[in-house]
Amino acid sequence: MRTLLAALVPLLLALLAAPPAAARGTEAEAAAPTAALTEITGFGANPSNLQMYLYVPDSVTAHPAVVVAVHYCTGSGPAMYSNTEYASLADRHGFIVVYPSVTRASKCFDVASPQALRRDGGSDPVGIKSMVDWVVRTYDADTRRIFATGISSGAMMTNVLLGDYPDVFAAGAAFSGVPFACFATTNGSEWNSDCANGTVVRTPQAWGDLVRGAYPGYTGPRPRMQLWHGTEDDVLRYPNFGEEIKQWTDVHGLTQTPSATDSPAAGWTRTRYGGTGDRAPVEAISLQGVGHNLYASGMGARAITFFGLDTEGPAPQPQPGGCRVTVTTNAWNTGLTASVTITNTGSTAINGWKLGFTLPSGQTVTNGWGAGYAPTSGSVTATNVSYNGTIAPNASVSIGYQATHTGNSAAPSAFTLNGAACASG
Repeated sequence: MRTLLAALVPLLLALLAAPPAAARGTEAEAAAPTAALTEITGFGANPSNLQMYLYVPDSVTAHPAVVVAVHYCTGSGPAMYSNTEYASLADRHGFIVVYPSVTRASKCFDVASPQALRRDGGSDPVGIKSMVDWVVRTYDADTRRIFATGISSGAMMTNVLLGDYPDVFAAGAAFSGVPFACFATTNGSEWNSDCANGTVVRTPQAWGDLVRGAYPGYTGPRPRMQLWHGTEDDVLRYPNFGEEIKQWTDVHGLTQTPSATDSPAAGWTRTRYGGTGDRAPVEAISLQGVGHNLYASGMGARAITFFGLDTEGPAPQPQPGGCRVTVTTNAWNTGLTASVTITNTGSTAINGWKLGFTLPSGQTVTNGWGAGYAPTSGSVTATNVSYNGTIAPNASVSIGYQATHTGNSAAPSAFTLNGAACASG
């Protein structure tokens, strides 16, 4: 008997320590297979009967970021998976992709009803928010890194999601969309011809108020927005692009004047508002001569760069063909001023620039002119201001700063412009 008890006790202790079979089964069923598009059911509140498709890469990171990729009219979650590169980008960078899918006959997302245009009001945004919540629970996803992107109807839904849930989404990328609430209707129609035709024009504040009205009382940070539109769009006309810019710059408290303008590809004009780097509060890309179906391979990678989910995307600014920097200092006991001249020695204009340099030990910038300076010591980046962001070939820009020092009043010895090394003197 003693021998039997001695054998049974460890077994009983192991059984007591293990979770119930049902709990173990729930945990096993919660996570989706990796490297395959999987439909998830029972994910939470879903008033408009959306379907949820999920892609989890083999390389999924701990506390992964989440990208919600929203399809176009007549499309589906599986079509968005097949026709965009977000899954392959997830393989590379370890984030999770959610593909919402409409089941109503039109296969268009609801971006028009009063329910859709207010936080937790019902319809599609609530179902998509439930999908995000499911991923956060199941994969312990990083709630600071949740993003939305979409094409056409999905672009309109991207605007709606960022308006309804500014506390959920960190940023969005809308390809051929319209402003939040531009498509609003009260008669049950999914289509608003005035908006589609680009004849709904409002002031920036009026557009911004529509976003703020979706979540009254919210005072937290607002999501960044990347906007894409073709000048020949004959479905959602090009004026909607300008109205979107009005809306999201106002939401961020910015003016309509770009901080930087450049052309990252032939026929493209990119404007950035409130910043000049890859994560400006608002970024807008206009494609000359391009119609409604503008989305092409490579654009998803640019959206991921805007989201901050990669380190391999397009360069923050066009690389200069050549540059030269001269600097002179005027020092006294504990302080100095430095005058810096940046010359574009290349054959093409530089539109938007960042000058990098390292201050000698003990120096701290106290104020500056002609650029914004951050941080104030160590490796410093000087970023153009609104009036001097363009440097024509063989032209120069002069900037300067005042600094304190603890004995070493020398000038920086090396400079980079948009990451490219500059000659001195």
